Amino acid sequence: MMAALIVMPLAAQQPPPAPAMTLTVAGFADGADVPVKFSQAAPGVATGEGLSPAISWANVPAGTRSFFLNMHDEDVARNKTTDDQAHWVVWNIPATATGLPEGVPKGSKLTNGAFQFSATGQMYRGPGAGAAGPKHHYMFELYALDTILDVQPAADAFESRANVMKAIQGHILGKAVYGGLFKRPQ
Repeated sequence: MMAALIVMPLAAQQPPPAPAMTLTVAGFADGADVPVKFSQAAPGVATGEGLSPAISWANVPAGTRSFFLNMHDEDVARNKTTDDQAHWVVWNIPATATGLPEGVPKGSKLTNGAFQFSATGQMYRGPGAGAAGPKHHYMFELYALDTILDVQPAADAFESRANVMKAIQGHILGKAVYGGLFKRPQ
């Protein structure tokens, strides 16, 4: 008696790919206008500051040990370089985190052990594009990393961000992006 040999196509033998990591910023849809509430133009907000929005993420890649959040204004060319404006650089967010709450307080180190920095200092810097020009593109980029970074805050947000960007090379398991538009009201 001859046994039948059934050959399955390679694709049928592999599990389906994991869903992509997603990022959500509360208060506005991806690609929509950022509410004044989260900007430098909100009533009572000091220049260069603001109220951070609640941010959440899902579908984290297996093996994630920490996260890095980079919020920046893509329409600014800082000091005639390719650097854009650093609005919120947060690294070593624990792998157990599923988001950041609205209104993260000022300070170098968050209660969860993560570090934060912006062009203003150790805090969130809300969008602040001028009323006379076009809307600026504010991007929130979240990276899932297979390591906890050995990076301390540097002299400013730009040096800190450059150090973090260098340190994450070869450690990125996933990335999610969310964007918003903003210019100050007339």
